[in-house]
Amino acid sequence: MALRKMKAGQSKVKLREVEIDADLLTAWKLPVIDEEGDKESRGRVLFIGGSAEMLGACVLAGVAALRAGAGKLQIATPRTVATHVGVSVPEARVLSLKETKRGEADPEGIHLIAEHIKAAQAIIIGPGMGDERAAGRVVKNVVRYVEDATLVIDANALNKLQENSRLLRGLRRTPILTPHLVEMSEMTGETIEALRLDPQTTLRRVAENLHAVVVLKGRKTLIAAHQRETCFANHAGNVGLATSGSGDVLAGIIAGLAARGAKPVEAAVWGVHVHALAGERLARRVGRVGYLARELLAEIPQVMSELEA
Repeated sequence: MALRKMKAGQSKVKLREVEIDADLLTAWKLPVIDEEGDKESRGRVLFIGGSAEMLGACVLAGVAALRAGAGKLQIATPRTVATHVGVSVPEARVLSLKETKRGEADPEGIHLIAEHIKAAQAIIIGPGMGDERAAGRVVKNVVRYVEDATLVIDANALNKLQENSRLLRGLRRTPILTPHLVEMSEMTGETIEALRLDPQTTLRRVAENLHAVVVLKGRKTLIAAHQRETCFANHAGNVGLATSGSGDVLAGIIAGLAARGAKPVEAAVWGVHVHALAGERLARRVGRVGYLARELLAEIPQVMSELEA
């Protein structure tokens, strides 16, 4: 069953839009971290992705998850880059994946990390994967082993979901999808111009069809969730966030919050706003344009601390 464009005459019921601000986040407090707890009590994030050409995505998303408060990080990435990733993120356990001739994760090797998939509280799939066909098969094979994790699906791992909209429906926890306009266009067949004119209609349809929380990234980021009549709008942030690696950081923040126990829609809303405010802090210190995605990482704990206070 594939995602399809809305037919002529089909209802276009608008979602009620709610602004994301400090008041909303105060009402949606994050799970309290047990001062007597250990790293297991803060949750385990498993990153699956990266490639020979884009191994930095593992670093950005993985470190972001830890900065957002996750207790443990595992990174599953193609074997030829695994050592480099391990040196870059000494806090992570790095799992070497079988790889394709293009230096991508081989979907047929996913069963070798099945126990790690089963044990994770949040799983990120997609950042750093250049082959959308292989990425789509990775998602399909990972879903077989997921027990109680929140899936955060990004980048090229999104593009094949339209071919099987039922794939994610059996998951215990609602998955979180994080497309930008181009990726949403590729997922749905809608033109970018049409999405700009009326993003809500498509956003709602994708959330319902895939039984997911969908984060449509842009200057105004919109978040819709399956079976909710409300969508959440984030106006914070600035143009400096539109840079390579920024989306990887966002995926990591959301996964880190989900691993800590936040509900999927809350993890998405908090993650988007924290990411945006981190960009605002850097804009004041560095400038609106020119700060780097990796510089967002150090801002995450302080932004979260201020919001939680």
